[in-house]
Amino acid sequence: MHAAQSNTVPVPFDVIIAGCGPTGAMLAAELRLHDVRVLVLEKETEPVSYVRIVGLHIRSIELMAMRGLLDRIAARARKRPAAGFFAAINKPVPEGLDSAHTYLLGIPQPVIVDLLEEHAIALGAQVRHGCAVAGLEQDDDGVTVRLADGQFLRTRYLVGCDGARSTVRKLLGVGFPGEPSRSETLMGEMAVGVPQEEIAAKVAEFGETNRRFDFRPAGAGVYRVVVPGAEVSDRAEPPTLNDFKQQLYAIAGTDFGVHSPRWLSRFGDATRVAERYRAGRVLLAGDAAHIHPPIGGQGLNLGVQDAVNLGWKLAAQVRGWAPENLLDTYEAERHPVAEDVVDNTRAQMELLSTEPGAQAVRRLLTELMDFNEVNRHLLEKITAIGIRYDFGAGPDLLGRRLRDIDVKQGRLYDLLHRGRGLLLDRTECLTVGGWADRVDHLADSTVVIDAPGVLLRPDGHVAWIGDDQQDLDAHLARWFGEPTG
Repeated sequence: MHAAQSNTVPVPFDVIIAGCGPTGAMLAAELRLHDVRVLVLEKETEPVSYVRIVGLHIRSIELMAMRGLLDRIAARARKRPAAGFFAAINKPVPEGLDSAHTYLLGIPQPVIVDLLEEHAIALGAQVRHGCAVAGLEQDDDGVTVRLADGQFLRTRYLVGCDGARSTVRKLLGVGFPGEPSRSETLMGEMAVGVPQEEIAAKVAEFGETNRRFDFRPAGAGVYRVVVPGAEVSDRAEPPTLNDFKQQLYAIAGTDFGVHSPRWLSRFGDATRVAERYRAGRVLLAGDAAHIHPPIGGQGLNLGVQDAVNLGWKLAAQVRGWAPENLLDTYEAERHPVAEDVVDNTRAQMELLSTEPGAQAVRRLLTELMDFNEVNRHLLEKITAIGIRYDFGAGPDLLGRRLRDIDVKQGRLYDLLHRGRGLLLDRTECLTVGGWADRVDHLADSTVVIDAPGVLLRPDGHVAWIGDDQQDLDAHLARWFGEPTG
């Protein structure tokens, strides 16, 4: 440690983030909302060579609206109905979804990464490309980070957002238990050389017996192709067009004349969750903390939601007003969410199996999803709007996020752009008192909520419901520390 400190660059950082994917960029922006000095280290010097389309689900769309990003993202995305996500079982959008944003946004991954990185930089974050973490040592005051080029940096906290093969997680020695990949699926977008009618006929013929085989139009004569892989390979190496042709022949007896790929990728069905999300002053988020098959499109969303949960809590720790154990609630709240995503992706992968038993279960579930309650429950699980954190006994709304609603100043989410807490006060008699530097107050007797008063955390989750000032003060202290003045 002494040798490391002697070479430390004298540039103070409150937080260094390893990895500038969606999770790292979103976390940097969340920290900058609270004037935390942030440096993001991204080992890649250039964007990825393939353009994979990813989907923002309802909860992530809500978070983007909360931070004033939704219009910019929607302008670069394709909107589609929020349906057909669970094991690709085609059902309509369920009735009664508790959100003002009941759709999915499909967007190229490099575009969402660029938008979030630009957002973080605009807020004052520093981003350095071509910088890889190679070592770390922590003490009571901070973390010394060694880069691959031999440079040393000093920070109060380090967050590993550096993906499934996380260097930070490995350097910490945090276990990553779970199941290795047993199968592989190829996915990409490419042009085809046969008529649409032939494709539709083959999909109808083989899609019913092999759920991991699919062709879907992706615009301008391009199709999104999904086909089982021949074996489990190194996911770091993208497949070739010839790999697709061989597997298409094996499954359907034709390669459909595929050519001119936009992007090609492979994924396995490994499922792992880190044993812990924090070790001292080092934390994990996104794929560094959990991996699972991409079925249902939950991965990017899970990471972005980690970032918004962690950001304000880590900022509170840095700024000195965090209540005791606030930072520990990050793992307490997000680890079970990751476990649930791992479970539902395992279930979905089983439902894609060609085995007779799995197909029988799929047929049964397909029937059950005709019940709106079942369809809605599964969609709320996939899109994360069904999450309820354990804040203790109370009404069902306690611990859930509050949907975007009309308020006298416009829309609720427009009031959350600064990443502060918010008291919605229908009684017009409550106050945030000595927490006004951290929590905004909207007195509005017309707001349509089934409660006299609601305290929202910066991530939009309901932390308190009631009309008693003394009880409110206790909950303000629980989530936002001691009052000032």
